[in-house]
Amino acid sequence: MEHKVQRIISILKEKYPNPECALHYKEDWQLLIAVRLSAQCTDARVNQVTPALFAAYPTLEAMAQADIGDVEEYVHSCGFYKHKARDIVLASQMLLQLHGGKVPGSMEALLALPGVGRKTANLLLGDLYKVPGSVVCDTHCIRICGRLGLSQGKEPEKVEQQLRKILPPEESSDFCHRIVLFGREICTARSPKCGECPLSPWCNQV
Repeated sequence: MEHKVQRIISILKEKYPNPECALHYKEDWQLLIAVRLSAQCTDARVNQVTPALFAAYPTLEAMAQADIGDVEEYVHSCGFYKHKARDIVLASQMLLQLHGGKVPGSMEALLALPGVGRKTANLLLGDLYKVPGSVVCDTHCIRICGRLGLSQGKEPEKVEQQLRKILPPEESSDFCHRIVLFGREICTARSPKCGECPLSPWCNQV
C-alpha cells in the first residue's frame, strides 16, 4: 500500500504542481465564511457570491454586527441560506469574543464555531496553519479514494481516519486539493474519463 500511495501522490503532484483552494479570499476569516457557504454548493457559485458579501461587510467586525436577514439576501443562491447566514454572523462574533479576531488553529476550537465540521476545520488547519495530517474529506475525496482502494465506505469521518493512516502527514492537505482538481477534470462522478486517467492502474472501476 505504501508504494501505491507514493506513486499516486507523485502522479498527482506532476499533474497539479501548485494545488490551491479554489475559494477566493484575502483574509483568514473570509476563508472560514467561504468554506461554510460551499457546503452542498459549488466553489464557483461561492466565488460569485462572496465579492458582494465581503464588499458589504469588509471587516470581521462589520460581519459580526450584520443583520442576519441582510446576510441571507447575499448568500441566498448558495442554498440553505438561513442556516449559513446565521452561522456566518455568529461565528464572526465568536472569533472576536473568544479568539481576538483570528481563526483559531486547533481542531477543538474550530469545531466549537457554528457551522464548522471536520471537513471545514481540516481545510482551515491545512491552508491557514499548514498543520500536517489535515485531511479534507469532501465528495471528490471520498469518491476517488474509494475507487483507488485507498479507503472504504462513504462516511467522511471514517474515510478521514483511513486516509490519515496511509498518507504522509506533510502531503495530506495538498493531496486533498489535488484530488479535488482531479475529480473535476478527470475522475468525475457521472462520466469519469477513464481512457485518459493516469491513475487507472490502481482504479477499482477499470
